[in-house]
Amino acid sequence: MTTPTILFVPGLRDHVSQHWQTLLQAKLPSARSVPPLEHDKLSRAARVAALDRALEAIDGPVILVAHSAGVMITVHWAQTHRRPIHGALLATPADLETPMPAGYPTTDTLHEHGWLPVPRAPLPFPSLVASSDNDPLCAAPRAAELANQWGSLLVELGAVGHLNPAAGYGPWPMAQTLIDTLL
Repeated sequence: MTTPTILFVPGLRDHVSQHWQTLLQAKLPSARSVPPLEHDKLSRAARVAALDRALEAIDGPVILVAHSAGVMITVHWAQTHRRPIHGALLATPADLETPMPAGYPTTDTLHEHGWLPVPRAPLPFPSLVASSDNDPLCAAPRAAELANQWGSLLVELGAVGHLNPAAGYGPWPMAQTLIDTLL
């Protein structure tokens, strides 16, 4: 069997140099990432199309590794595309239906750009939702609810914030462990 290609799906802030996704991709020579958008950065349709283009460029099996709004990009993509996916790690999804802290898009802005409602249908591939007890962008019970609706296995990480540099993550070694469970 061919080893799956790891495809990273960043959130709305795209590629952050000290983010665990960026750091892990640098360690995995065959891994790829959905490239940042130049235009329509808040457009759900543009983000889903970028994910689809990145997938079209990969032959063979794929494991998606999504973070924050990248989880929502992945979930929206799965509603309308049928390319087989080997599995997905969905780390600290952003709850786009609940108002977020200052500095993030408002619920009205997200609705206007096609993000709402958040899909609730089961995903057509195996998935893990890694959630945080103190994520400012998604309460733990909400992450558990989404995992259940998507048919994902819930992995509770404890108090890791939003699992980004602002929460003290740079490297996140557990990501590789979780990816390995999907192989």
